[in-house]
Amino acid sequence: MRKVKVGVIGCGMISAIYLKNCTQVFNNVLDVVAVADLVPELAAKRAEEFNVPTSCSVEELLANPEVEIVLNLTAPVAHASVNLQALNAGKHVYTEKPFALNREDADEVLNLAESKGLLVGCAPDTFLGASIQTCLKLIEDGEIGQPYAANASIIMGNAADGMHPNFQNFLKLGGDPIMDMGPYYLTALVAMLGPVKRVTGSAQKLHEEVTITNEKSPRFGETFPVEAPTNVAATLDFHSGVVANVQATKESFGYRPRLEIFGTKGNLTVPDPNFFGPIQGFIGDITIQYPNFETKTIPLTHGFNEDSRGIGVADMAYAIQSGRKHRASGQLARHILDISLGIFEASESEKHVHIQSTIDRPAALPLGLKDNLLDK
Repeated sequence: MRKVKVGVIGCGMISAIYLKNCTQVFNNVLDVVAVADLVPELAAKRAEEFNVPTSCSVEELLANPEVEIVLNLTAPVAHASVNLQALNAGKHVYTEKPFALNREDADEVLNLAESKGLLVGCAPDTFLGASIQTCLKLIEDGEIGQPYAANASIIMGNAADGMHPNFQNFLKLGGDPIMDMGPYYLTALVAMLGPVKRVTGSAQKLHEEVTITNEKSPRFGETFPVEAPTNVAATLDFHSGVVANVQATKESFGYRPRLEIFGTKGNLTVPDPNFFGPIQGFIGDITIQYPNFETKTIPLTHGFNEDSRGIGVADMAYAIQSGRKHRASGQLARHILDISLGIFEASESEKHVHIQSTIDRPAALPLGLKDNLLDK
């Protein structure tokens, strides 16, 4: 396979791990040739840090005939518009989550891509990591019997310390717990259990505004409006018959993730899908508890245990050349968006919301793949 040339738009915090992996881990199939940002100094810094040959404006990157895939790492509010610009420039595009902030923008992106014969991919790609792929194999092998229920809990701190450079984004739609952290859990659940057919839920705000309380923050003492729900609970009904409960909040202290799949032969504890593999002392191992109360620790059966953000881009680069489907697809992200918006709509209407979109489960990664594979 030849190397597919990539241009990165958006050089904020998350760009560092993407650029590291795209230039050092998946560089057998990816070649990052340009980076761009609205702040030229940020692009120049990333270009120097990761030996990218060109640092330029967004317009120059989109006009660069070398660039085949645009990796869109902008703020959530800009995802759809940048994706459309990239597609109109004749580029495939892979974007950070959320895919869009409404269904209309998401569909416009997908329809334009289809009309131009281009691919669209979207984060998260953590479901391609060792943890979720191992759990997926356990489920497919019948290790826990028939899955019938799941429980996901995402308990996070709020933005009151003001230390993140773009902390205001976490107070808006797209930075809320369901649209920001929810995609990791929802995507993992769909990858393991299949698509969702209906949802219900409650979405609330504990406060209408946040005052920055950390004296080390440059915005200490300033007050900002909370524009999106910060405490969300939902019930998801899957086509497979599984019923899942999801709790996501950004009103606590620290970080407490939990994901469990319950089956007729055993209960599976899944490491945090925000990561690619278990982290000892923090997230813990994959375990199955059996009816006799025996608990078994499960060894990883798949690769990509380290932070491999960018694996979805590499997988798409292989798909571009082989014609097979890519796994972290725009269609999958559209289904996750549909679920997320459905939860908000269910809360507002006080009714179940039927999910109109559906998706085939992404193909599992084969066993024995190493850190730069993905040609299957």
